[in-house]
Amino acid sequence: MKRSSATLRRAMKAMMTTRAIKAGVAALVLMAAPVWARAAAPCSDMDFDGLTYTVCEAHAGDDLRLYLNDSDGQLIGTPERLAAILPTDKQIVFAMNAGMYHPDRKPVGLFVEGGTEEHKIVTSEGPGNFGLLPNGVFCVGKALSVVESRTFAADPPNCRYATQSGPMLVIDGALHPKFLADGTSTNIRNGVGVSPNGQTAWFAISDQPVTFHQFARFFRDDLGAKNALYLDGKVSRLTVPAQGREDLGLPMGPIVALIAPKPAAN
Repeated sequence: MKRSSATLRRAMKAMMTTRAIKAGVAALVLMAAPVWARAAAPCSDMDFDGLTYTVCEAHAGDDLRLYLNDSDGQLIGTPERLAAILPTDKQIVFAMNAGMYHPDRKPVGLFVEGGTEEHKIVTSEGPGNFGLLPNGVFCVGKALSVVESRTFAADPPNCRYATQSGPMLVIDGALHPKFLADGTSTNIRNGVGVSPNGQTAWFAISDQPVTFHQFARFFRDDLGAKNALYLDGKVSRLTVPAQGREDLGLPMGPIVALIAPKPAAN
């Protein structure tokens, strides 16, 4: 039996609406699921202005931590060693370098681990990217935040974990004033931005060398971050065990990692 064009259009519209509803329900279920249930694909590839980035999400309430030294005071240095010293029922969902460090791998600026301040905040201007003010602090507390360093120092929020780096990429919705649209200095870069409600943090690493301006615009204009912080370049690395990604490189200083329980054995 033939259907009229109008009937076919109504059928197609109904089918598309059903698919949209199912997709929306699936997305809500995935967002509400505990992080270990999302660990199969914690990171995704995103395109913006002809450039590609790998983005990993964490949410307020997830087990997101910063690491530097082990219980014996020895540098952890690599995601592989971090994985080896985790409790046997825990696993890395993703791990990334988390801020700049001196040649001895000690943090350049503020570093808070488990509520203990291991290194003080630095608010003075200085050399290199870290000293290109304004710089900032990524804080893991009840919410997730990126705060300009002098604002942070004037009224420190309660952070279980915090790392200072610089420069800021996005400050209250504006790009860092020193970034030039026609800049020519490029690197593989990684950074972190947060959602306006403080419930989501995006950890991004470029898949090719990018300028500061390009990287900052990605956080602001594509991810929607009002505040974002540069973590580093050249040494930038990402490990995502469930997706088979394990960037190689020399031992690093601070590491940020999303931790989850290992799935129960059948």
